[in-house]
Amino acid sequence: MKMTTSISETSIVDTKIDPMTPKLLSKIHDAQLKFANLLQDHVSQNGADIDQYVRYLTMQYHLTKEVARYFLVCAAHPSMIRKCRLRKFLIEFSMEEELHYLIAARDLKCLDREVLAEPLDVRLWHVFFRSVIEARPFLRLGAACVLENISGGPARSLVKTALRASYMTVQNTRFLSIHQHEDVPHGDQILEAIARDPLTIPEREDLIKGAEIGAYLYLRMAHWALTGEGLLIGTVDGCDTHSLTSREEADISEISTLVVGDQVRLLSA
Repeated sequence: MKMTTSISETSIVDTKIDPMTPKLLSKIHDAQLKFANLLQDHVSQNGADIDQYVRYLTMQYHLTKEVARYFLVCAAHPSMIRKCRLRKFLIEFSMEEELHYLIAARDLKCLDREVLAEPLDVRLWHVFFRSVIEARPFLRLGAACVLENISGGPARSLVKTALRASYMTVQNTRFLSIHQHEDVPHGDQILEAIARDPLTIPEREDLIKGAEIGAYLYLRMAHWALTGEGLLIGTVDGCDTHSLTSREEADISEISTLVVGDQVRLLSA
């Protein structure tokens, strides 16, 4: 049975956000419901199987690699001159998120599995947002609002079901544990940061449109992770695995098990 939880039942509705953006909450809630239904359809009560998990970590590795660039470009946009609080949040957020792709790769190493080649839907995400971010940063911020909240609300209990798999350990679920955001609620934080400074009508419209686009593309990626139905961008020799650089290998070996909030630290830092 498909989930039809009303928006009033989600925790996100309590977030202090500009009253002019109720559509954004609606877009986020709709994404949560669709994600919940996807999990309900494709994850057993015993949790995600290992191939689903490998595809999920692969998706997240390619999705979050160089993610800091997005938020730094947003922070540098001329429209942020009078949005100092939002700009400060974006800079700090970019620093917290920039090493998370290495955590996904590290979790795969702990499973003795490799990062797969980039999924086509992840490439489509990057091609689209890189093409618009310099002129319309609020499209990417709208997408971020969805990504940071999609596993909450009606999806939360099903995400916990997905984590019941017997092969999952503290060592191979670092990425997941960080992104549960139980200590540092990034979902609420990004909404609050955006609400601190007044937005123009075009910025509000881009925020909502970006949330819609972000949800659509992310759910396509999640569908691939859960079903394997989709395309990988293979390497020139046809290999469907992704080779880590020597720098990435070195960084992964130096990543501390210490996580402060959501911020990953390197031992060499």
